[in-house]
Amino acid sequence: MSTNHPANSPADGDSPPTPAPPSAPLSALPSARPSAPPRSRYRRLARGAFADLSPLRYHADYRRVWFGQSISSIGQQMTAVAVSVQVYDLTGSTFATGLVGLFSLVPLIAFGLYGGAIADTADRRRLGLIGSAGLAVVSAVLAAQAIAGVGLVAVLYAAVALQAAFFALASPARSAMIPRLVPAERLPAANALNTVSMNLGLTVGPMIGGVLIGAYGVQAAYLVDTVAFGATLYAMWRLPAMRPLGDRKGRASVLDGLRFLREQPNLRTSFLADLAAMIFGMPRALFPALAITFYGGDARTVGLLAAAPAVGALAGALFSGWVGRIHRQGAAVMTAVAAWGLAIAAFGLARNLWLGLLLLAAAGCADTISMIFRNTMMQVAAPDEMRGRLQGVFIVIVAGGPRLGDFESGAVASLTSPTVSVVSGGLACVAAILLLAARCPAFLRYDARHPTP
Repeated sequence: MSTNHPANSPADGDSPPTPAPPSAPLSALPSARPSAPPRSRYRRLARGAFADLSPLRYHADYRRVWFGQSISSIGQQMTAVAVSVQVYDLTGSTFATGLVGLFSLVPLIAFGLYGGAIADTADRRRLGLIGSAGLAVVSAVLAAQAIAGVGLVAVLYAAVALQAAFFALASPARSAMIPRLVPAERLPAANALNTVSMNLGLTVGPMIGGVLIGAYGVQAAYLVDTVAFGATLYAMWRLPAMRPLGDRKGRASVLDGLRFLREQPNLRTSFLADLAAMIFGMPRALFPALAITFYGGDARTVGLLAAAPAVGALAGALFSGWVGRIHRQGAAVMTAVAAWGLAIAAFGLARNLWLGLLLLAAAGCADTISMIFRNTMMQVAAPDEMRGRLQGVFIVIVAGGPRLGDFESGAVASLTSPTVSVVSGGLACVAAILLLAARCPAFLRYDARHPTP
């Protein structure tokens, strides 16, 4: 799309049926048309199964942001691998390597909430530029210290903390932009494509990073990441000003955003459903133990277990062409989270590696479907002046939920066994979803055609 807002586009019914205008669904056809031959019908079915690319085709601003974010996401995952490798090389300590996650978690939580509040009063385009430029500078510093052979773990910890702060500052602004870049009927497709972008980074980034690090050292991954941010900076530079709508002035309070979320049952329930999945159904901390006790494997098996959910999530996003036709999005979220819990519980009983990987991939696919609908509900049902803060809360849940899940699964496994921990966690997730459905029946009736927060 150009700099014009999609809301100014003519409605589907206002334009002639052929050819379909950019704002019309891709499936728009003349009302009187002979039935298509079987081959054409199969092509339509295939198009309906694969991810809807209409946001990329018809909205240039969104297209540039998406490609820029995809490239920079791959670069950031390369840097994440490089930092872990460098810390371990310098210390030989798994504990020191694990601290990388702690140094990133605290800024993610603090700046996620604060960045969301800023995004509700400031120009979101400017915040996106500042965050991307800051991340590029940090990657350049990491490259410089690696080339110079500084060898100080404290520098790496400080860089990781700065990266998390810049990411958390800009991410709510970037997410809050999406409803201004594509029309409401294409938001499910746009969120599915955003999930493709994220999971491309999670799957492709570490693989490319590992190859580069093995061939040229960690500095190569840092340098590529620095250059990759040019795509995001260009995309943000081409956007128009993105100040929040309405007449809000002054500072936006984080507490106001939390109070708003507390008073909006549908949005609140969507966040609680995600927390249930992350806390009870996330056995990531047990993968090393499971690789040995379940499958008799080694570190490579741990890598396969860790990658399987991301592969499933990517597959779910690639085959998401149907999501735009779902209007009962609350029921879809509940179904997807329950499917996640059941897949995790079944994984806890599997003793064949390929079956276990398939179940983890199925869980990742269900998580993607849930994320698509939750993001769409948040972007459509929430007023523009609250979107930044809600995205900040979303970042806190995404960052903090898995860490709480690590603690829960590890604690239960230490008291019982890894099998009991995984199975009970998956079933607890399902039970939590059933409880939410019983307590919040309006969420199950949520209709995207009449969104209410």
